[in-house]
Amino acid sequence: RLLDEGMVRRVGVSNVNRDQLDEALELVPVTAVEVALSVQDDRALRGGIVERCEQSGVALIAHSPLGGPGRVAGLARRVPLADAARAVSATPAEVALAWLLGLSPAIVAIPGARRPDTARSAAGAARLTLAPELAAAIAPARAPRSAPAASGADAEVVLIMGIPGAGKTQLADGFTTRGYVRLNRDERGGGLRELADELDAQLTGGARWVVLDNTYLTRAARSYVLDAAARHGARTRCVWLQTPLAQAQVNLVKRMLVRFGSLPTPEDLRAAARREPGLLAPTQQMRALRELEPPSADEGFAAVEVIEFTRTAPPGRSGAGVFIGAAAIDRPGFEQTLSQLDPRAPHLIFDWRPGASPDALVPLAARLPGRSVETAVCPHDPGPPRCWCRPPLPGLPLAFAHAHGLDPARCALIGTSPTHRSLALSLGYRYVPVR
Repeated sequence: RLLDEGMVRRVGVSNVNRDQLDEALELVPVTAVEVALSVQDDRALRGGIVERCEQSGVALIAHSPLGGPGRVAGLARRVPLADAARAVSATPAEVALAWLLGLSPAIVAIPGARRPDTARSAAGAARLTLAPELAAAIAPARAPRSAPAASGADAEVVLIMGIPGAGKTQLADGFTTRGYVRLNRDERGGGLRELADELDAQLTGGARWVVLDNTYLTRAARSYVLDAAARHGARTRCVWLQTPLAQAQVNLVKRMLVRFGSLPTPEDLRAAARREPGLLAPTQQMRALRELEPPSADEGFAAVEVIEFTRTAPPGRSGAGVFIGAAAIDRPGFEQTLSQLDPRAPHLIFDWRPGASPDALVPLAARLPGRSVETAVCPHDPGPPRCWCRPPLPGLPLAFAHAHGLDPARCALIGTSPTHRSLALSLGYRYVPVR
């Protein structure tokens, strides 16, 4: 609107990923994109930002082109960069800038300059041209990918992606039973870069079918897998588990209940997460969802298969249960609502009451005579949740269902709000509102 009204001449966006940039380009003519890009941070290159800017005639302003003030001194310790600097009689910083500018004519670098000699050095880098072999030795630039490996390639790499708790492990198990080599970071340790190196080693050693089930949230993170597969002529197929956040939360809590036997405290969870990467706090999982870039065939995949979420009934669970949001008990229609449900089923009254004791809901339980009633309260403070027990997170109901062997299809949740309804839906319980 500001552009249409002549209030601004140009529009730029900053710190976007490829999907966000594409969305912006649909809304307004974008003149410039400002993102971090350097020999130490090539995510914008691997994530397709540079490629999209070239295609759209958009200037890419590379901030922190030397990695930031705290990392400039470390440039001289990068052997390929230091070797190139000696070969062209320049400083490592000048060579790093020249490498960056040589990636694309769309790139404009904005290094900080607090002293005149620093500004003169940066200007000199703009006039420096590196031979292709020197530039490739510093940091090999990833060529744009529009076509995947031939579909007839006899080697296949399957990349299973989804947010934490999406169900990647279970799907990967099906591939391993068919003879695929599984590469999983939680099992092997290290980072995604090291896992791509292991993929390269497996393919070099003769492996023909490999499956990777990790949280590949970004195009940049996935690019290393695609590159390794392409070097061996392997076909890369992506399987994307489109699991909603609420269902992924249920999966993570169930995993913790199996691991610990009960719902871990925030302190227990934090301590265990140092040893077991798959144990996450709610905020970590939500952050992953915000960072997620959906997969696209233009990354180089031979195919992208989307699997919608379905939940199967847990084996060995047949009990019925009644879950009651504490606020429902004071509603006029509560007793009539409760009378419609099985009085023999175990009941749980639950609530979030910051600072409350575990017995805070016991007086409410006394108002349900003749029924087996337990209570559970989340006592943790407001703010970003550190625990899995704060409703509408599913920790309290799932811990109760786990302890009593309940079948979700035979459970009901009595509530008073859209939050209670959403919780019941994510758990697979029947929702019974109190008016």
